[in-house]
Amino acid sequence: MKIDYLTLFPEMFDGVLNHSILKRAQEKGMLDVNTVNFRHFAENKHNQVDDYPFGGGQGMVLKPEPVFNAMDSIEHTEDTRVILMCPQGRPFSQQIAQELSESEHLVFICGHYEGYDERIREHLVTDEISMGDYVLTGGELPAMVMTDAVVRLLPGVLGNQQSHEDDSFQDGLLEFPQYTRPRNYKDMGVPDVLLSGNHAHIETWRHEQKILRTFEKRPDLLESYTLTDKDKDIIERYKNQLKKD
Repeated sequence: MKIDYLTLFPEMFDGVLNHSILKRAQEKGMLDVNTVNFRHFAENKHNQVDDYPFGGGQGMVLKPEPVFNAMDSIEHTEDTRVILMCPQGRPFSQQIAQELSESEHLVFICGHYEGYDERIREHLVTDEISMGDYVLTGGELPAMVMTDAVVRLLPGVLGNQQSHEDDSFQDGLLEFPQYTRPRNYKDMGVPDVLLSGNHAHIETWRHEQKILRTFEKRPDLLESYTLTDKDKDIIERYKNQLKKD
């Protein structure tokens, strides 16, 4: 996968891209990253990238020329996904991460100031994505978060393909509880089923835990998840137990 970042602060990406999974993905040749400072593509002697909005108003707006020129400077095709980090966009999710992980080339446009000239949105962008219902100073941090979420889904990046298949949200549910050594710690033990060696029972327990944990912490996710009759029984038994307690 190739990823280009159009940004005014390319140095912000150094720490994230040069450590852990993202660094190893580059070393394995699975990821090629490039930062482009679009200030270098401004068409005025002061390298100005923003200006006052037509019609008046507060703040400054990113000019179209630097961003269009920066986009022209990188190789891209009709299949390139050009992502505008924007609070008006689709809320980012695991499903979007999976979708983007199937692309060969991503471009993140990281803005600042009050907003973008609308012509950037209309003529360059294929996807508008938001990290949530809040506003950040710029698009660099969301681009880094999305990069981490997307790249870890590329085949071979994590080493064990199963690693991300059990993640929260991957199948619409939250992840089941995890335990490791020591078996007993400060009188706190590990569920017996995980020590039984019976893989069928373990898988059943883990699925039940995913259903219950999602019901407890994120019941909204169950609205779009198809519950089986067994799943519904799991929830009903849990509700009845709560009433007894």
